[in-house]
Order: sequence, then structure tokens, then C-alpha cells
Amino acid sequence: MSTPLADRLRPQSIDEMVGQKHLLGPNSPLRNIIESGQLPNLIFYGPSGTGKTTLARIIASSTKRKLHHINGTSASTADIKSIISELDTFVAPNGILLYLDEIQYFNKKQQQSLLEYIESGQITLIASTTENPYFYIYSAVLSRCTVFEFKSVTPEDVVPAIDRAFDFMEKELSTKLEIEDGVVENISIACGGDVRKSLNFVELACLAAPTADNMRRITRESLLTLTQKNTFRYDKFGDEHYDILSAYQKSMRGSDPDAALHYLARLLEAGDMPSAIRRLLVCATEDVGLAYPQIIPVVKACCDIALQLGMPEASIPLGDAVILVATSPKSVSGNFAIKAAMEDVKNGNYGKIPRQLQNKHFDGEDNQNKGQFYKYPHDFPNHWVRQQYLPDQIKDAKYYSFGDNKNEQAFYEYWKKIKGEDI
Repeated sequence: MSTPLADRLRPQSIDEMVGQKHLLGPNSPLRNIIESGQLPNLIFYGPSGTGKTTLARIIASSTKRKLHHINGTSASTADIKSIISELDTFVAPNGILLYLDEIQYFNKKQQQSLLEYIESGQITLIASTTENPYFYIYSAVLSRCTVFEFKSVTPEDVVPAIDRAFDFMEKELSTKLEIEDGVVENISIACGGDVRKSLNFVELACLAAPTADNMRRITRESLLTLTQKNTFRYDKFGDEHYDILSAYQKSMRGSDPDAALHYLARLLEAGDMPSAIRRLLVCATEDVGLAYPQIIPVVKACCDIALQLGMPEASIPLGDAVILVATSPKSVSGNFAIKAAMEDVKNGNYGKIPRQLQNKHFDGEDNQNKGQFYKYPHDFPNHWVRQQYLPDQIKDAKYYSFGDNKNEQAFYEYWKKIKGEDI
């Protein structure tokens, strides 16, 4: 089986790497550490295809330590024990450099088994993860390591790697490549900051292009068939998933319809309509709420229509609903009110239900004041009468305050007039 182009072209030095200038540029922190020759335990955190494994290999090639590379998805405790058994032997006289890829898949016991040797310096750990290390890595291991975050590579930074890949493929295939204007730029955008993916696109584009007169012509149209479903990074169970959902909801809350539509498009392109619908319903009730209560059935109807239509037509009612939520007036008065009430209940701050609100039932002979004494509001002017509804213990509790939007202020003025007081 042929080795992927990304491996055949893997950089052999820091200067050949693209992106991560905040870590690897001149006089940057991580580069200074590497060049010092004193290597601490490191954790590389960031999306796939951003150079974590490449940098670990470059570091390993410059050290005199025995290198072991294991992957958390397949390695076992036995693999760790086998590595530890080499310590203080002729096989690893200067200790071991362990590159542990996808450390988040190691359970707590497996991570703990490394602690003693990391602390003593017998094993220098370089671990990589695509998940937030502060959630997935055992705290004792984390405290003994320095975390460096790798970021998605910008399209501008990916371009040199793509150019280099096309030059390499031209020589390897022994054919001239005619590359249409815009192809390189399209790949740099379509890879979503993943250099490995950009090189895969280059290789596929070259292999898929027909040969005529020892020439392969690569066009934007032919490239589209390779990249149309790979325009961005999306891991339904990783940080990126929750980042997109967070940005989607915050854009609607922040009344930015353009941003909200962008993140909706990303969710729908990834096939995650359920998450898009759930957050949309949450925003309609939590962020718009009583400022425009009619929005709730409207948004619910749009979501139901989307589910019945399926993609791609589902994007239309969902887009309408997102725009409506984003551009509607906002109020969290109802949200804050129920949260305050829930907090009282959770803290046991409640009492016996007032007699006048209880379901009608028999008064015992020991009750000196028989009767329920409930006042039916509809028997009184304006369908309201003063009586106590909260238990005695919290009879003065106030959870809801009218919002400053037109809708709630109209209700406020109405009830102030009826009740004859500020409410």
C-alpha cells in the first residue's frame, strides 16, 4: 500500500513546518524550549492535521533518547510495561522519549502508570490530543506537563505546503501538471486548517486528472468533486462540535443574523440538524421569551416543517427561524424568574400550600376555622382579587420582574392599573 503523500512530504525540520507561528516562530516559547536542549514533558493540544505529530518526530530526531511512539486508541497497559522494562538498560541508557498520540483515550490507570517515571525524568513524555486536556487528562499527569495549543492553519499558511505538494507529485508522476488558477486557493480553504487534508486533496486531484500528451490538467471544477463535503472541520463528539453550537446560539442571542446563519450552515452541512433545532428552540424561549412570546409556536412550526422536509429543503424554514430569533427583541425575564424559583425549591425554601389554594377536602374536627376561603378571581372586577398564593414561609418572594421591552411593559402598565400599585 502506498504511503500517503502527507507522510512522504512530512517536514524534517521546524523551518519546513507551516503555521503555528505563535509557537514555532523565531524567539517563540516552544521553539526556544526545543532549541535549549532541555526537554520538559509536553502536551500538544489542537485539531488534527496541524503539526503535532510532525513536531514530536522532529524533536525526537534531535534527542539522544530512545523514541517510542504509541497511540492511545490501540495501546494497552502491557505496551507501557514493555517500555518501562527498557529503562536503565543498554537499550535506553539515556532514558526514553515517549510520544503518546491521542492520550485522551488512555484511562486514568494507564495514565497513572507513567507518573513515577515522568517525575523522575526517566521518561520524557510528549503527548498529543485533539480534546481539551483539562477535561481528558488526569490532573496529576497534567500538572507535570506544559500544555501548548496548536491552532488551525490559516489558508495563507497552507498555500506553501500545497505548492510544494504539487511540485513533488509532478516529479513523482513524471508528468507535467497544468493547474488552473484558483485551485491552490480553493484547496487551502477547503482543507479547513488541516494541512494533512490539503495534501490528500493534492494527491487525489493529481491521480484523478486525466493524462493527455504527458500532461495532467487540474481544474477547479474537478477539484470540487473531491472537496465539496470537506469544506470544514467537524467532530460531532469533540470540542469543535460544542464550539460551533456555542457560536450558533451566542450569535442568535447577540442579534447577529449573518453569523447565526453561518453556524447553522455548518451544522446542516455536517448533517447535525437535531443539534441545530434544539439550540434554536432554546434561543426562542430563553433569549426572546416574553419580549415576543408568539415566536415560540412559529419557531416550533419551522422546526417541524424542517424535519418533515429533510435536507436540503429543511435549510429554508430553519434559516427563516434563525433570522427571526436573531432579529427579535430579547428578554430573559422569564428565564431568570424560573431559575430563581427552582433555586428556592432545590434549597428547601418552601412551605405548606395556603389553605385557600388546596384541593377541597374534609376539615378535621380539630380545625377551628373550617372552610377553604378561596376567592375565585373571575367573580371580581377585572378578574382579579387580592389573596395570598405563596406559602407563608416565602410569602414575600419575588421571582419575576417585567422586562424593559414593549410587550412586557404593556402588561406591566395593565396590572399596575388593576392592582393599583407598583408590581
